[in-house]
Amino acid sequence: MYRVAGFLHLIQDNEFMQESIRIDKWLWAARFFKTRSLAQEQIELGRVLLAGQRLKASREVKVGDKLEIQRGEDVFVVYVEAISGKRGPASEAQKLYRETDESQEKRERLAEQRKVAFEPAKAIDKGRPTKRDARQLRDWKHQGW
Repeated sequence: MYRVAGFLHLIQDNEFMQESIRIDKWLWAARFFKTRSLAQEQIELGRVLLAGQRLKASREVKVGDKLEIQRGEDVFVVYVEAISGKRGPASEAQKLYRETDESQEKRERLAEQRKVAFEPAKAIDKGRPTKRDARQLRDWKHQGW
């Protein structure tokens, strides 16, 4: 183990482990987002918080940091357990973080609620109907339904 330019390097399987890494790269490696640019966009929108604070995509994340990650309707509260800049299989990605029990229970509870009581407004992807949609709706209403 030795220190070079602010990084702690451990030699394991011919690979260097860093002490910190950009948060967008870590989120991509941990498989929270499919691409780094998508991770950057979500960070800019404030859907990723570090210790409750908004941050920039270039912010360094290190072991022990607490992250709140909003992905769709789900909110993950995780602690960084390891650092990696390589995107590997999901089984390896899950070793990079530890989700809190409360977060996991809350996500499961909300998933069950969504199954039982579907929210009709969630099915509406767009706002106002187009001319074509309005015409089809008008024709459907006048057919005698």
